[in-house]
Amino acid sequence: MEETEEEKRIALIGIVVESPEDAVTDRMNRLLHDYGRYIIGRMGIPNVHKHINIISIVIDAPSSVINALSGKLGMIKGLNSKVLYAKI
Repeated sequence: MEETEEEKRIALIGIVVESPEDAVTDRMNRLLHDYGRYIIGRMGIPNVHKHINIISIVIDAPSSVINALSGKLGMIKGLNSKVLYAKI
């Protein structure tokens, strides 16, 4: 089934990487690469004083894709993620 614009949603996925070890960031980056066709923007902010990284992902995708990515990110030990959907 082909996607239509009405089926897509805009969302912001906020990620806090509390354990910025290579294994955690590698898993996260592989996932983001896998979903790259849906990602329309990404911004990362390191907080060197607290040893965490904050990443914002803007995604334009069907809800099922957004939920799948968020769920997979949530299963990575050492990071937390939340999704905020646009009302459009």
